Amino acid sequence: MKKWYDYFTESQSYDWSDKMLPVPRFKINNIFGLKKYLDLIHIKMCLIKPFLETKKYPLVEARELLPSFESDLFEYEDLPGFSLVAFARPIEYFNEIFQFDIIHNCWENIDGSEGDSCPLFNPTHLSNKAVFQSRLPKNLQESFRECFSKRDVSELTNYPCTLEYILEMDRGHVMGMNARNDFYLAGIYASFPSELDPELKRFGLKIKKFKPNDNLGYELNRTFVYQFLMELYGYPVVSERRTSAALFARRLFKTGEHFLIRALGQTDRTITTLYSTGDQKFYPSLEKLALVRVETKKKDTIKFLKDNKYFIDERKKAVILRVKYKQHKYDPNNVREERALSIERQDVIHPMTGEACSTLNIVNDTSYMTLKLNDIVKGEFSGRIKYKREIIENTDTHEKRLKFLFAWLSKHQRRIIGYSDEFYADVNKVMENYLLDAKHYDTFNDLYRLYQEVWNKYSYIKQARKIRILQELLQKQYSGRKINYLEMLDHTNKLLNELKFELVNYFDDIVARTINIVEKISNDYYLIHNYIQYKEEKDLTEYGRDVRKSYGRMVSLLDELKSIRKIKMDKNFTN
Repeated sequence: MKKWYDYFTESQSYDWSDKMLPVPRFKINNIFGLKKYLDLIHIKMCLIKPFLETKKYPLVEARELLPSFESDLFEYEDLPGFSLVAFARPIEYFNEIFQFDIIHNCWENIDGSEGDSCPLFNPTHLSNKAVFQSRLPKNLQESFRECFSKRDVSELTNYPCTLEYILEMDRGHVMGMNARNDFYLAGIYASFPSELDPELKRFGLKIKKFKPNDNLGYELNRTFVYQFLMELYGYPVVSERRTSAALFARRLFKTGEHFLIRALGQTDRTITTLYSTGDQKFYPSLEKLALVRVETKKKDTIKFLKDNKYFIDERKKAVILRVKYKQHKYDPNNVREERALSIERQDVIHPMTGEACSTLNIVNDTSYMTLKLNDIVKGEFSGRIKYKREIIENTDTHEKRLKFLFAWLSKHQRRIIGYSDEFYADVNKVMENYLLDAKHYDTFNDLYRLYQEVWNKYSYIKQARKIRILQELLQKQYSGRKINYLEMLDHTNKLLNELKFELVNYFDDIVARTINIVEKISNDYYLIHNYIQYKEEKDLTEYGRDVRKSYGRMVSLLDELKSIRKIKMDKNFTN
């Protein structure tokens, strides 16, 4: 049976003379190189090692890597956790904006006026050992002294040995660059500043969810703003360690730093990395690494993973998965308003060679999503989910099934809105077969409030799917293909004509977004300039006349929608 240190040893990027201390064959002088090296070390020591040594290691479910991320349900105290910040520059101890205990390197550039520091090993080594030892529990100090009697604590090639002890500390560790442009361990026991309150308020004001001195608006929208901001940086609203890592990354990015921040939680069992190399425009890059259980009905996927030896444990269907995310700016008119992230890339990493396969869809497997939905409504699902502030353990009663459904719909709302018609048809069939089943009438009547809550959530999704089509038409897209202006207007008119008969039953924010999108279509500069205002009828082609006619129809339907909405709002106000 393989030991944890046997993994990745077929990678040609490292010298494996000592399996526990792989030496990179590439120069680590930038953030990308450092991330590649840290990926290997952290996967081996913080994911694979505990997986092999823990009897019932809690593999991550693929859905846990889907945004929006859920709050953690349990903390696994025996599993490793850490936080790390690395800078692609020398450390300036006095000028750094956070606190830590400094570790020195023999080739550290201490004083630029005098050149590189003198590479005297002993004084620096003894000082580093004393600093490190002072932060360790007493029962580990003797083994630490033995381990580092002749090893340099600061050297990156010794990092695997150092990490073993870092994982026993509560706080973060720091890396910087020396005078030779090599990374080294530059600090331990670091506290990352979060400044949550001012950052939250600044962001809320920026996206116009808050207004100065508006206490009620702040109270109503604070949770949404907090969750959206945290998700942009890869987390739900969670523990201080990961909240601090996310907000510190935000702060460093704003100052133009080339940095890497990484954190592993004992709850999520996932290594989250935020990094910037200067190429990112709005947000730092975001990646997650985890040991994931593959859950799919696709036999060819399982066969491929098995034949190519991607499984760490074939029986448990465990693979190493890296997911890269794309952040989205807040858009109040998007029906998927809460959508801060989407998945940009998935890599299944080979446990021996380290090679990445990006052709498989492990996280966004819709077949498994509908399978799980089926299990929920049949009462056959035995997992856990968080319904508001309550933990639901299984689906053995209709009350639990309805709570599961509400939480499941909330979790996957943006995906049900955005995924294919085929997937939506499957979801719709399962939902309506359960919610409209006559034999459950009396039960649902007794659970009326909860039943209505699920229906409202699902009705919102059904309405939002229609409006999502308008958002695509605004970009001159329909059913995945590019369309011309006439097709855009004709599809818009067809949708608006259907909508006006259903408008009384629609949520007002959906209607408001519909009106906003159609107004954007009607204000399209090219459309107005070439077909509406600046040409006589006789100067238009037959296509142009059709566009003008369809445009007039759209404006008329838009006015009808506004009128219906006004009557509805006046009626609600009177009642």
